[in-house]
Amino acid sequence: MQAPPDRLELRNGGVGVVADAGRSVTLVEIARAARPGWDNIRPDGVEAGLEATHYYEPPTVTWSYAVHAAIVEVDIELGHVTIEKYAIAHDCGVVVNPLLVEGQIVGGAVQGIGGALLEEFTYDSEGQLLTGSFQDYMLPTACEIPVMQIIHQHSPSPGNPFGVKGVGEGGPIAPPAMIANGVGDALRSFKAEFNRTPVKPQQVVEAVRSRSHAG
Repeated sequence: MQAPPDRLELRNGGVGVVADAGRSVTLVEIARAARPGWDNIRPDGVEAGLEATHYYEPPTVTWSYAVHAAIVEVDIELGHVTIEKYAIAHDCGVVVNPLLVEGQIVGGAVQGIGGALLEEFTYDSEGQLLTGSFQDYMLPTACEIPVMQIIHQHSPSPGNPFGVKGVGEGGPIAPPAMIANGVGDALRSFKAEFNRTPVKPQQVVEAVRSRSHAG
């Protein structure tokens, strides 16, 4: 097209000369010219291949925001905690791919539920990890995970040209504190508090029994 690279632009599925609507080539033509083979249409001296690398470095980090809320039911005899309802209000700025975003949010929340009720690092007196594999602790399954209502808050980030923020961080952080507080609220008549996770069934039963005996 007899134009320097700085006068070319991507437009309408091809590459054209800036301010010249009649001078352009399609991306299909460019791809065909870039491939190796005897039938290529590259200019002499131009090797096969079409590759470019560019790194964007944002001037600052971006933070996502999320609020989790749940209704839990506690069996005081067995210590079992059931999550009846679960809702998440999440803000990741501009949602580019809703399916991917919701998968990140739900997956992160499931991870957080595991940390709130099931998963734990335990060590012996010598500092040896006792829960080093999936044989040593339970993981949440589809049976323990409630249907989650997700509400998207759209407030674009001013820190980058796309207006996007993080996604995964808002999922696993909130559930442990929220569920522990929910269990404590369900057992408020027993004045039970849970200041560490996971909240295990035996801890629930012990908290109820101790307050019952004290009363």
